[in-house]
Amino acid sequence: MEEEVEARARRVARRKADQDANPFGRVQTAAAASRAQAQRLLKASGLSILEWRVLWDLSEAGPLTVRDLASIQRADHSLISRALPAMRKRGLVAEVGGVRDRRRTLVALTEAGRAAFGVAAPVMRARRDALRAAFTQTERETFLTLLARFEAQLAPPPETDP
Repeated sequence: MEEEVEARARRVARRKADQDANPFGRVQTAAAASRAQAQRLLKASGLSILEWRVLWDLSEAGPLTVRDLASIQRADHSLISRALPAMRKRGLVAEVGGVRDRRRTLVALTEAGRAAFGVAAPVMRARRDALRAAFTQTERETFLTLLARFEAQLAPPPETDP
């Protein structure tokens, strides 16, 4: 019986080592950990991660279209479109007409949105500062370069033989 337990423990350790070397699983695990950390940090502000990112982008770049926001966040525009009605209802954002093209709707930060951003910004800045402290500029640049290559590798569908 003890031999079976030890054999299983060795199989589990071998399989875990294989999975620890699997970039697909590691990226997913890191993304989930990042998301959980952000949710925990944003809890006091009452903002979701998506709401935080919309407010941050509007704070930094001014009024934007939904497509602009989606492009900046590398997200599907429908995800952002679905979040905006609740954000408008809470008074965080408002729709405004475009400067040149009144048919184009822009999303703008309201005073309430600025206030909500102001509550969350320090804790999220501390999060980014902690990451900067943990890795050198060169390490961060290398990581982002490798991540871009990983994403590019995933863009086309994998070749399959019939």
